[in-house]
Amino acid sequence: MAGFDWFWKAMGGKQGRNQKRSLAIVDQAAARVAKLNARSDEDLVARAREITASGEVADAAEFLAILSIAATRTLGMTPFPVQLQAVLRLLEGDVIQMATGEGKTLVGAMANTGFGLMGKRVHSVTVNDYLAARDAEWMGPLVKFFGLTVAAVTESMTTDERRKAYKANIVYAPVNEIGFDVLRDQLITDRADAVQHGADVALIDEADSVLVDEALVPLVLAGNEPGTAPGGRITDLVRRLKKNQHYVVDEDGRNASLTDVGARLLERQLGIASLYDDEHVGSTLVQVNLALHAHALLTRDVHYIVRDGKVALIDASKGRVADLQRWPDGVQAAVEAKEGLAVTEGGRILDTITLQALMHRYPMVCGMTGTAVEATDQLRSFYDLRVSVIDRNEPLQRFDEADRVYATIRDKNRAIIDEIKAIHDTGQPVLVGTQDVAESEALAEALREYDIDVNVLNAKNDAEEARIIAEAGDIGRVTVSTQMAGRGTDIKLGGADENDHDAVVKLGGLAVIGTSRHRTARLDNQLRGRAGRQGDPGLALFFVSLEDDVVVVGGAGEEVTARPAADGSIESKRIRDWIEHCQRVTEGQLLEIHSQTWKYNKLLADQRDIIDKRRAELLDTDRAWQEIFERSARATLLDKELPRDTLVRAAREIMLYHLDLGWSDHLALMDDVRESIHLRAIARETPIDEFHRIAVREFKELAQRAVDNAVDTFNEVPIDADGAHLEEQGLARPSATWTYMVSDNPLAGSGNSLLRGIGNIFR
Repeated sequence: MAGFDWFWKAMGGKQGRNQKRSLAIVDQAAARVAKLNARSDEDLVARAREITASGEVADAAEFLAILSIAATRTLGMTPFPVQLQAVLRLLEGDVIQMATGEGKTLVGAMANTGFGLMGKRVHSVTVNDYLAARDAEWMGPLVKFFGLTVAAVTESMTTDERRKAYKANIVYAPVNEIGFDVLRDQLITDRADAVQHGADVALIDEADSVLVDEALVPLVLAGNEPGTAPGGRITDLVRRLKKNQHYVVDEDGRNASLTDVGARLLERQLGIASLYDDEHVGSTLVQVNLALHAHALLTRDVHYIVRDGKVALIDASKGRVADLQRWPDGVQAAVEAKEGLAVTEGGRILDTITLQALMHRYPMVCGMTGTAVEATDQLRSFYDLRVSVIDRNEPLQRFDEADRVYATIRDKNRAIIDEIKAIHDTGQPVLVGTQDVAESEALAEALREYDIDVNVLNAKNDAEEARIIAEAGDIGRVTVSTQMAGRGTDIKLGGADENDHDAVVKLGGLAVIGTSRHRTARLDNQLRGRAGRQGDPGLALFFVSLEDDVVVVGGAGEEVTARPAADGSIESKRIRDWIEHCQRVTEGQLLEIHSQTWKYNKLLADQRDIIDKRRAELLDTDRAWQEIFERSARATLLDKELPRDTLVRAAREIMLYHLDLGWSDHLALMDDVRESIHLRAIARETPIDEFHRIAVREFKELAQRAVDNAVDTFNEVPIDADGAHLEEQGLARPSATWTYMVSDNPLAGSGNSLLRGIGNIFR
């Protein structure tokens, strides 16, 4: 680790003095294990509780020794010294970097237990249901050894089941489920209806994925409201439009717009003077643009599939059907109309929260990942978190071959096929990391033409994925996958039972092939890290072409010249350096996008905190009644006729209704403002300054308007012994709510958008 000293001094990390202290404590813990091992379970538990009675760890070395002995007794897993070091760093609030296969699951469970013994409630955050359920059951005996409770929250659970689970000392749950439960709790009108009450610590598995890659993904709670899909006629007319004649698509494939020719054609067919007249801009033109987006930019079986009569999105970065996700702003309904399906009901956004804002709700955040160093800037800037690098238990034996560079995508893909065939002929297992679902399917199809049996990892069943991953290291296996981050299962040489471990070792271990560089080196390293587990041998090799997105985008149109060989390959240090430069540029672009988006989100997150506090005050006190009583003559009269508890409950329900409605309206307004901020910004102000000015102005009026409306409603709505009858005034809350994740993540990218029409690229 000495080689990292300069880095940590520059970044202000905890790699230096604190890591040395950690290593010394771990050595002391190892020395105490033999003596403590003679003590009974009851004695160990009593001593652990004594050490943590103050809410802190009084003797770290002894505490680690006790946790180590408990892991051995309950799980049959004795932690390595590096794992104890990782536990200590987590307990002190770091994000730890541990290589794949080094035992992060046990480390997380030991740290969770440590926090639990300190009296802290812990949310152990995972990336999917499967891992939450698996880890809670697998690591449960260790937690229960100390008299603590453990539970898992998964998507299929009922409200009552969730409420019970969240009462556990340690709760394993997917990040999106925690977020959705936070949002649903924002609708309650009685504190007893709350599902969860937060936690003291969030310990995040795959921390860089949650805190960086997906940080700005909005989780949305919506209430039923009629949908506004493009009419059948508009959908049919747009379907006939021709690209580059009637509409154009921008270079990055994210926007489509009508040409003058296309606009005039639609105007004639719709029998209107102009799509841009005031009477059509807010209705007809909106529907045309939605239909055009669905027609020109979203491709069936690439961006979505149709299953059981419904549109299901594909998460390109993970290669799975994204059950919880849907498109925003009417795009979902437009795609359903395009496919001739029943258009789902639209929804008013009741509340929304990004994963980044969700994590800021926890007093303490720590986490684990295999690639934290590359995300140091983001973790420090956006969360004030420091990174600790944990050494491997066994030295790395993986061979990282230099990238193979080709002039064109076609040349590169031919070489990828040849390389996989050559490795497969030896029996060495191969894991291929692709950039998106379409590429993985096309590659698998090409390989099958050579009678190579291929497992493709883009299923939606996480348990099935775990089985495929566990077997990916067996003799002769070829596995093609999209993003490997968050898969959560180690690839063991010789298969899940490791029966053929030694045979695979002789073949060179797992060979990992990347079909192109990702837009960040961190994602490259996530894929590389699948080989070379626990001192096993392995190979990592990336193929790159000068037509790959990372080069085209990072190169920003700059010309580079090179003379390729007959097979299209390029051997040039200058070109390799150029590719590294392009990747650094794209990393900088993503960081800038994150920074700018964070600035927009930060103000709304701060305003949401104010709403949260106001809501808590209304829920937990009689403040709503006091405010209405001061302003309403009717309140004085009703106070003589009805029990005070009934009036307090009625006032609370009315006040919360208008506060929630006002917040929902505010979110909708600010979403519109953000979409058009480049038009609203005045000459001497930047868009973000103008956005902040509008957001602050509108928010100032929200609270007072909610109170005024609540008083008006209290004066008009029927109130009797059963409470306030809001429904009779048309003020009912949504009869149904639903949750989704907005899929348009600014940090997401297919990586190879040049590969449209990918079915033929491996020919």
